[in-house]
Amino acid sequence: MGDILDEAYAIAQCKDCPWYKSCIMPMRFTAEDIRRQLESSAPGMDISQQADLGMQNLLSSMATAAQNSLLEGCPIFIERLRADPKLAQRLKQIMQNWGKEEE
Repeated sequence: MGDILDEAYAIAQCKDCPWYKSCIMPMRFTAEDIRRQLESSAPGMDISQQADLGMQNLLSSMATAAQNSLLEGCPIFIERLRADPKLAQRLKQIMQNWGKEEE
């Protein structure tokens, strides 16, 4: 009986979640966001005046690389992945085999 209640609670918890049906999304930020973060961490330096083309290229590359490797996730989804390593492994296998079923 406890399993049924746990499952019902999990379903209700998901439907109340603001992330409903969007459990994970790529993080979106730009080189400008990174520049602002650097300026806020070093208040004495004005990076925008000192930045040259190389620095702008570096910031753009950092933003692109980070977007390809970081995700924002629903806290409920993350909790479920941490609580059930088999679920995380199954999702990983699905992603690794994506498109191979069609061949």
